[in-house]
Amino acid sequence: MERTTSASNSDSSTPGTARRTVLITGASRGIGADTARTLAARGDHVVVNYREKRKRAEVVAAQIIAAGGSASVAGADITDPDSARALVDSVVSDFGGLDVLVLNASGGLERDAAPDYAMLLNRDAQTRLALLALPHFAPGGRIVFVTSHQAHFSPTREVPAGYAPIAASKRAGEDALRALIPEFDRHGIGFVVVSGDMIDGTIIVRLLERRDPDAVSARRDHGDLPTVEEFAAAVADATTVRATPGHTLYVGGTDFLTTSTPHQLIRSARL
Repeated sequence: MERTTSASNSDSSTPGTARRTVLITGASRGIGADTARTLAARGDHVVVNYREKRKRAEVVAAQIIAAGGSASVAGADITDPDSARALVDSVVSDFGGLDVLVLNASGGLERDAAPDYAMLLNRDAQTRLALLALPHFAPGGRIVFVTSHQAHFSPTREVPAGYAPIAASKRAGEDALRALIPEFDRHGIGFVVVSGDMIDGTIIVRLLERRDPDAVSARRDHGDLPTVEEFAAAVADATTVRATPGHTLYVGGTDFLTTSTPHQLIRSARL
Protein backbone atom coordinates (compact mmCIF):
# COMPACT_ATOMS: atom_id res chain seq x y z
CA MET A 1 0.00 0.00 0.00
CA GLU A 2 1.31 3.44 -0.95
CA ARG A 3 0.84 6.25 1.52
CA THR A 4 1.72 9.92 1.42
CA THR A 5 0.84 12.13 4.35
CA SER A 6 0.11 15.66 3.13
CA ALA A 7 -1.48 17.36 6.10
CA SER A 8 -1.96 21.09 6.34
CA ASN A 9 0.31 23.26 8.45
CA SER A 10 -2.13 23.06 11.35
CA ASP A 11 -1.80 20.12 13.70
CA SER A 12 -4.00 17.09 13.07
CA SER A 13 -6.11 16.17 16.09
CA THR A 14 -6.79 12.70 17.32
CA PRO A 15 -10.27 11.15 16.98
CA GLY A 16 -12.85 12.50 19.37
CA THR A 17 -11.46 16.04 19.35
CA ALA A 18 -12.53 18.99 17.21
CA ARG A 19 -10.91 17.75 14.00
CA ARG A 20 -12.28 14.42 12.87
CA THR A 21 -10.33 11.89 10.81
CA VAL A 22 -12.40 10.79 7.82
CA LEU A 23 -11.37 7.99 5.46
CA ILE A 24 -13.09 8.16 2.06
CA THR A 25 -12.66 5.27 -0.35
CA GLY A 26 -12.46 5.97 -4.07
CA ALA A 27 -11.80 9.63 -3.42
CA SER A 28 -9.38 10.56 -6.20
CA ARG A 29 -12.22 11.83 -8.43
CA GLY A 30 -15.95 12.38 -8.71
CA ILE A 31 -18.20 12.06 -5.69
CA GLY A 32 -15.41 10.89 -3.39
CA ALA A 33 -13.17 13.83 -4.27
CA ASP A 34 -15.97 16.36 -3.84
CA THR A 35 -16.98 14.79 -0.53
CA ALA A 36 -13.36 15.12 0.62
CA ARG A 37 -13.28 18.80 -0.34
CA THR A 38 -16.58 19.47 1.41
CA LEU A 39 -15.64 17.73 4.65
CA ALA A 40 -12.20 19.34 4.72
CA ALA A 41 -13.84 22.75 4.29
CA ARG A 42 -15.96 21.90 7.35
CA GLY A 43 -12.84 21.24 9.41
CA ASP A 44 -12.17 17.51 9.07
CA HIS A 45 -8.92 15.82 8.14
CA VAL A 46 -9.70 13.69 5.09
CA VAL A 47 -7.76 10.63 3.97
CA VAL A 48 -8.14 10.44 0.20
CA ASN A 49 -8.04 6.76 -0.74
CA TYR A 50 -7.21 5.74 -4.31
CA ARG A 51 -6.55 2.44 -6.03
CA GLU A 52 -4.27 3.37 -8.95
CA LYS A 53 -4.52 7.11 -9.65
CA ARG A 54 -2.04 8.44 -7.10
CA LYS A 55 -1.43 11.72 -8.93
CA ARG A 56 -5.16 12.44 -9.02
CA ALA A 57 -5.43 11.80 -5.29
CA GLU A 58 -2.47 14.06 -4.61
CA VAL A 59 -4.08 16.82 -6.65
CA VAL A 60 -7.25 16.53 -4.56
CA ALA A 61 -5.23 16.67 -1.34
CA ALA A 62 -3.19 19.62 -2.62
CA GLN A 63 -6.37 21.52 -3.52
CA ILE A 64 -7.71 20.94 -0.03
CA ILE A 65 -4.50 22.10 1.62
CA ALA A 66 -4.29 25.16 -0.64
CA ALA A 67 -7.81 26.07 0.52
CA GLY A 68 -6.69 25.86 4.16
CA GLY A 69 -7.85 22.32 4.87
CA SER A 70 -6.15 19.16 6.03
CA ALA A 71 -5.72 16.06 3.87
CA SER A 72 -3.55 13.06 3.14
CA VAL A 73 -3.62 10.31 0.52
CA ALA A 74 -3.50 6.54 0.93
CA GLY A 75 -3.35 4.04 -1.90
CA ALA A 76 -5.06 0.68 -1.46
CA ASP A 77 -7.06 -1.83 -3.48
CA ILE A 78 -9.84 -2.51 -1.02
CA THR A 79 -10.81 -5.74 -2.82
CA ASP A 80 -7.49 -7.18 -1.62
CA PRO A 81 -7.70 -8.20 2.06
CA ASP A 82 -4.05 -7.41 2.81
CA SER A 83 -4.25 -4.04 1.10
CA ALA A 84 -7.45 -3.16 2.97
CA ARG A 85 -5.90 -4.11 6.29
CA ALA A 86 -2.80 -2.04 5.51
CA LEU A 87 -5.03 0.93 4.69
CA VAL A 88 -6.75 0.80 8.07
CA ASP A 89 -3.45 0.21 9.87
CA SER A 90 -1.93 3.26 8.18
CA VAL A 91 -4.77 5.54 9.25
CA VAL A 92 -4.56 4.25 12.82
CA SER A 93 -0.78 4.67 12.82
CA ASP A 94 -0.89 8.20 11.41
CA PHE A 95 -3.91 9.59 13.26
CA GLY A 96 -4.52 7.33 16.24
CA GLY A 97 -7.87 6.06 14.98
CA LEU A 98 -10.85 6.97 12.86
CA ASP A 99 -14.01 9.02 13.26
CA VAL A 100 -15.81 8.44 9.95
CA LEU A 101 -15.54 5.86 7.18
CA VAL A 102 -17.22 6.80 3.89
CA LEU A 103 -17.68 3.69 1.73
CA ASN A 104 -17.79 5.43 -1.63
CA ALA A 105 -15.69 3.20 -3.93
CA SER A 106 -17.72 1.10 -6.37
CA GLY A 107 -17.41 -0.37 -9.83
CA GLY A 108 -18.08 -3.30 -12.11
CA LEU A 109 -18.97 -1.73 -15.45
CA GLU A 110 -15.36 -1.54 -16.60
CA ARG A 111 -14.73 -3.38 -19.88
CA ASP A 112 -11.99 -5.57 -18.42
CA ALA A 113 -13.76 -6.34 -15.13
CA ALA A 114 -13.91 -10.01 -14.16
CA PRO A 115 -17.42 -11.47 -13.83
CA ASP A 116 -17.20 -11.54 -10.04
CA TYR A 117 -15.51 -8.16 -9.64
CA ALA A 118 -18.70 -6.18 -8.96
CA MET A 119 -19.61 -8.43 -6.03
CA LEU A 120 -16.03 -8.47 -4.73
CA LEU A 121 -15.91 -4.68 -4.66
CA ASN A 122 -19.48 -3.62 -3.93
CA ARG A 123 -20.27 -6.24 -1.28
CA ASP A 124 -17.26 -8.12 0.04
CA ALA A 125 -14.80 -5.21 0.16
CA GLN A 126 -17.33 -2.93 1.86
CA THR A 127 -18.11 -5.27 4.74
CA ARG A 128 -14.46 -6.28 5.16
CA LEU A 129 -13.27 -2.69 5.42
CA ALA A 130 -16.05 -1.78 7.86
CA LEU A 131 -15.13 -4.70 10.12
CA LEU A 132 -11.41 -3.93 9.91
CA ALA A 133 -12.06 -0.32 10.90
CA LEU A 134 -14.60 -1.08 13.61
CA PRO A 135 -12.20 -1.53 16.56
CA HIS A 136 -10.47 1.76 15.75
CA PHE A 137 -13.41 4.18 15.73
CA ALA A 138 -13.65 6.97 18.25
CA PRO A 139 -16.83 6.95 20.35
CA GLY A 140 -19.74 8.21 18.30
CA GLY A 141 -18.06 7.37 15.00
CA ARG A 142 -19.99 6.72 11.84
CA ILE A 143 -19.96 4.59 8.70
CA VAL A 144 -21.61 6.01 5.57
CA PHE A 145 -22.44 3.75 2.62
CA VAL A 146 -22.92 5.39 -0.77
CA THR A 147 -25.32 3.76 -3.23
CA SER A 148 -27.79 4.48 -6.02
CA HIS A 149 -31.56 4.39 -6.28
CA GLN A 150 -31.17 1.83 -9.07
CA ALA A 151 -29.46 -0.49 -6.56
CA HIS A 152 -31.28 0.51 -3.36
CA PHE A 153 -34.75 0.05 -4.90
CA SER A 154 -33.79 -2.93 -7.10
CA PRO A 155 -35.89 -5.43 -5.09
CA THR A 156 -39.05 -3.56 -6.15
CA ARG A 157 -38.08 -1.52 -9.23
CA GLU A 158 -36.92 -2.57 -12.68
CA VAL A 159 -33.17 -2.17 -13.14
CA PRO A 160 -31.61 -1.01 -16.44
CA ALA A 161 -30.10 -4.08 -18.10
CA GLY A 162 -26.70 -2.46 -18.46
CA TYR A 163 -26.61 -1.65 -14.75
CA ALA A 164 -27.80 -5.02 -13.45
CA PRO A 165 -24.41 -6.29 -12.15
CA ILE A 166 -23.87 -3.06 -10.22
CA ALA A 167 -27.39 -2.95 -8.84
CA ALA A 168 -27.26 -6.54 -7.60
CA SER A 169 -23.86 -6.17 -5.99
CA LYS A 170 -24.51 -2.73 -4.46
CA ARG A 171 -27.80 -3.94 -2.99
CA ALA A 172 -26.01 -7.04 -1.67
CA GLY A 173 -23.40 -4.77 -0.09
CA GLU A 174 -26.05 -2.60 1.52
CA ASP A 175 -27.87 -5.66 2.87
CA ALA A 176 -24.64 -7.12 4.25
CA LEU A 177 -23.80 -3.86 6.02
CA ARG A 178 -27.30 -3.55 7.43
CA ALA A 179 -26.90 -7.04 8.85
CA LEU A 180 -23.90 -5.67 10.79
CA ILE A 181 -25.90 -2.89 12.48
CA PRO A 182 -26.12 -4.84 15.79
CA GLU A 183 -22.31 -5.09 15.74
CA PHE A 184 -21.98 -1.41 14.91
CA ASP A 185 -24.35 -0.62 17.78
CA ARG A 186 -22.22 -2.59 20.22
CA HIS A 187 -19.27 -0.39 19.31
CA GLY A 188 -21.32 2.81 19.47
CA ILE A 189 -20.92 3.41 15.72
CA GLY A 190 -23.65 4.92 13.58
CA PHE A 191 -24.52 3.67 10.11
CA VAL A 192 -26.22 5.76 7.42
CA VAL A 193 -26.92 5.02 3.75
CA VAL A 194 -26.97 7.74 1.08
CA SER A 195 -28.87 6.75 -2.07
CA GLY A 196 -28.98 8.89 -5.19
CA ASP A 197 -30.51 8.89 -8.62
CA MET A 198 -28.03 8.68 -11.50
CA ILE A 199 -25.50 11.43 -10.77
CA ASP A 200 -24.65 13.64 -13.72
CA GLY A 201 -20.99 13.58 -14.69
CA THR A 202 -19.94 10.43 -12.82
CA ILE A 203 -17.93 7.67 -14.46
CA ILE A 204 -20.71 5.14 -13.76
CA VAL A 205 -23.25 7.20 -15.72
CA ARG A 206 -20.77 7.71 -18.58
CA LEU A 207 -20.11 3.96 -18.75
CA LEU A 208 -23.82 3.19 -18.57
CA GLU A 209 -24.51 5.60 -21.42
CA ARG A 210 -22.27 3.43 -23.59
CA ARG A 211 -24.02 0.21 -22.59
CA ASP A 212 -27.61 1.36 -22.18
CA PRO A 213 -28.12 4.96 -23.36
CA ASP A 214 -31.91 4.65 -23.15
CA ALA A 215 -31.67 3.99 -19.41
CA VAL A 216 -29.87 7.28 -18.81
CA SER A 217 -32.16 9.28 -21.09
CA ALA A 218 -35.17 7.78 -19.30
CA ARG A 219 -33.90 9.18 -16.01
CA ARG A 220 -33.26 12.58 -17.59
CA ASP A 221 -36.89 12.58 -18.74
CA HIS A 222 -37.84 12.84 -15.05
CA GLY A 223 -35.88 16.08 -14.73
CA ASP A 224 -32.33 17.26 -14.17
CA LEU A 225 -30.11 14.63 -12.59
CA PRO A 226 -28.38 15.56 -9.32
CA THR A 227 -24.88 16.92 -9.80
CA VAL A 228 -21.73 15.53 -8.24
CA GLU A 229 -21.58 18.58 -5.98
CA GLU A 230 -25.15 18.11 -4.75
CA PHE A 231 -24.68 14.44 -4.03
CA ALA A 232 -21.32 14.97 -2.33
CA ALA A 233 -22.91 17.58 -0.06
CA ALA A 234 -25.50 14.99 1.00
CA VAL A 235 -22.78 12.41 1.69
CA ALA A 236 -20.93 14.96 3.80
CA ASP A 237 -24.15 15.78 5.66
CA ALA A 238 -24.64 12.07 6.35
CA THR A 239 -21.53 12.07 8.52
CA THR A 240 -23.24 14.31 11.07
CA VAL A 241 -27.02 14.13 10.54
CA ARG A 242 -29.05 12.87 13.49
CA ALA A 243 -30.41 9.53 12.33
CA THR A 244 -31.33 6.09 13.57
CA PRO A 245 -28.96 3.25 12.56
CA GLY A 246 -29.56 2.21 8.98
CA HIS A 247 -31.36 5.41 8.03
CA THR A 248 -31.30 6.30 4.33
CA LEU A 249 -30.87 9.79 2.90
CA TYR A 250 -32.24 10.21 -0.63
CA VAL A 251 -30.86 12.50 -3.32
CA GLY A 252 -32.99 13.25 -6.39
CA GLY A 253 -35.24 10.77 -8.17
CA THR A 254 -38.33 11.57 -6.12
CA ASP A 255 -40.38 9.30 -8.40
CA PHE A 256 -38.65 6.39 -6.64
CA LEU A 257 -40.13 7.43 -3.32
CA THR A 258 -43.58 6.73 -1.99
CA THR A 259 -45.35 8.05 1.05
CA SER A 260 -44.43 4.80 2.79
CA THR A 261 -40.71 5.23 2.08
CA PRO A 262 -39.14 6.35 5.38
CA HIS A 263 -36.86 9.32 4.91
CA GLN A 264 -35.57 12.25 6.90
CA LEU A 265 -33.90 14.21 4.14
CA ILE A 266 -34.53 14.38 0.41
CA ARG A 267 -32.31 16.50 -1.76
CA SER A 268 -33.67 17.12 -5.22
CA ALA A 269 -31.54 18.28 -8.10
CA ARG A 270 -30.95 22.02 -8.44
CA LEU A 271 -31.84 22.83 -4.83
